[in-house]
Amino acid sequence: MTPRPTPPESLPLEQMLARHARALDRRRPFEAFWQDCYDQTLPEPGKAAQLFDATAADAAEQLAASLLAELCPPWSRWFGLAPARPLDDSPAARATALALEDAAEMLQLHLDRSNFALEMHQAFLDLVITGTGIILVEEAAPGEPSALRFAAVPLRETVLEEGTSGRLDTIWRARSMTAAAIAARYPDATLPAAVLHADGEGEPARHRVLEAVHPDAHATSFTALLAGDDGHVWPLAEGRFAENPFIAFRWLKAPGETYGRGPVGKALPDIRTANLVVELVLKNASIAATGIWQAEDDGVLNPATIRLVPGAIIPKAPGSAGLTPLAAPGRFDVSQLVLNDLRARIRTALLADRLSPQREGRMTATEVMDRSAETARRLGATYGRLQSELLTPLVTRCLAILRRRGEIAPQTQDGQELRLRYASPLAQVQGRADAANTLLFLQAVGQLGPDAAAQVDAAAATRWLARSLNAPAEILKPLQATQNGVSPA
Repeated sequence: MTPRPTPPESLPLEQMLARHARALDRRRPFEAFWQDCYDQTLPEPGKAAQLFDATAADAAEQLAASLLAELCPPWSRWFGLAPARPLDDSPAARATALALEDAAEMLQLHLDRSNFALEMHQAFLDLVITGTGIILVEEAAPGEPSALRFAAVPLRETVLEEGTSGRLDTIWRARSMTAAAIAARYPDATLPAAVLHADGEGEPARHRVLEAVHPDAHATSFTALLAGDDGHVWPLAEGRFAENPFIAFRWLKAPGETYGRGPVGKALPDIRTANLVVELVLKNASIAATGIWQAEDDGVLNPATIRLVPGAIIPKAPGSAGLTPLAAPGRFDVSQLVLNDLRARIRTALLADRLSPQREGRMTATEVMDRSAETARRLGATYGRLQSELLTPLVTRCLAILRRRGEIAPQTQDGQELRLRYASPLAQVQGRADAANTLLFLQAVGQLGPDAAAQVDAAAATRWLARSLNAPAEILKPLQATQNGVSPA
């Protein structure tokens, strides 16, 4: 990430630190809740022993992988570029459509060569667990296989602010870096002597670096500063981006809140209860396997030396009861009923029963359509938010980088020449439903006779179906040749 020269609209460093502190105070009420969600689904290695039920962890990982496969599947075209509607039926649209198709193919090529799938899956994990994910889109150094480089930014490192547009367009990222890492990331920065000579014996000293990206009157401003322990602040880099390199997106949000809420947070009470029930089941199983015993204090039997192993001989005094088992107060079979219900609710909340493939036999085409339609209904609001906050800014940022690198020809975006369309499996559900309704209409018209069939424009219907099913532009004849009845050369 190499910002351009310092813009005159940059905020004073002290004002930036004060603004970051206020945003950090607004984030603190969510931190304990996020940590609890992580402890129950993706615990740190030292805390994994406290987790007894893996249903939520498995379902959360499945949901993150399913989102990647349904929204932006690797090695597959999940987006497309097409002329806007006023150009769709004009002869000049074919050349524009072919140029846009080439641009989309080039973008897909760079995505396949980059680390997009790896980092996007990690960002989706953060989205599922905390409700908010962040992906950083940077331009790679010349000579790398791809012009794009991605990085999933942990939510714990960032503080977010919502702009007037309703999007998370202000991002503060606090990092702990060594002097060598700071010099490598900001080669033009002049580091103070106290930082350069802070390393002692053992591990190198780490320093707090704060990066801020926020919109200004023209584009997006970038500022990086070094905050010392004594309160001093040193600027590291300042500049401006045409597009925000940080893309923050949410699962859903409550009115008045900045950060999103994820499916793990919704199912957290059931996840906690299931974990506790499994812990009690294991304790009960341990009691059932080893038993609870009582012994008379007869001066011969020493409970401290007893080992309940096969072949053990336990001495006792003549006439004493020795070591006798103590009957358990009851059975714990009801726990299985409660646990099965809890696990089913957890998997339903994390969509494991909808997005995961079905293994109970083969499904018919109608069942597949119904299942896809139900998934689209359940994810309709979430998919709309992800399309607005993630997919559109992501494609826009990537196209801008490729355009600056000269990889694709300049095209008017969000204007009359370019329309972004999505071809992911989840996005195609509505298109397939519309196409099915149209085909049903055409079939009914064909049964009404020649007079009814003459009212249908077959060429227009073919082009409409091509748009609905995201067919490539190469398979359609030019409109002018079609109207004249001439096959293209």
